[in-house]
Amino acid sequence: MLFVGRKTLFVGAHPDDIELGCGAVLSQISTESNILCVTLSDNQKNPKLKNLVQEHYESMSILGVAQENIALRSFETRNFPRDRQQILEYLYELNRDYDPDLVFVHSSADIHQDHAVVTQEALRAFRGRTVLGFNVLRSSYNFFPHFLVEVSEDDVEKKISALQAYKTYQDKYYFDPEIIRSLMVQYGMMAERSYAEGFDILRIVGSFRSNDPGEMRQQV
Repeated sequence: MLFVGRKTLFVGAHPDDIELGCGAVLSQISTESNILCVTLSDNQKNPKLKNLVQEHYESMSILGVAQENIALRSFETRNFPRDRQQILEYLYELNRDYDPDLVFVHSSADIHQDHAVVTQEALRAFRGRTVLGFNVLRSSYNFFPHFLVEVSEDDVEKKISALQAYKTYQDKYYFDPEIIRSLMVQYGMMAERSYAEGFDILRIVGSFRSNDPGEMRQQV
């Protein structure tokens, strides 16, 4: 199946979420799609994370995403449930102004309170859009990828390099290059490919088109 997003929106709660969940896919499509990466909390109220914003920009640059295609907001980490309505209103504005075809957010299996709010409000804000959920290993319990996207070895290496830009988090086990690679190998085996990233299906809106005799393509 080939899926096309003229405008592709990635929404994460915190810096590093998007790269952890779908860095290889982001690398793959960075020159093929109009991309916007939105992180709702810049985590700057924590003095231990003062370098995080610059690390996020450096990480995204490795994946091919320019700073003008990145939006960092200042919602307070761990208080997304409190700010749910404001987050919903911001996502409504994104839907109206950016008008995405394809949206990536946190998996529905994610138990982090901020991540869960992002997913719930995204499904409300982006009605009629294809929405796929990405896996952040540390907080996604019972995650199972129903949607597998083949990625190349070069995309895998770029994802690993991008995450190495987060010097702040290098002591975290889920930043270990072997763990990152092993997940993409596992999802690749499920897809009978060398590497893949996996997503859960939150909503798919598609249509079938016959491009030439004998060929049917699903466009999402």
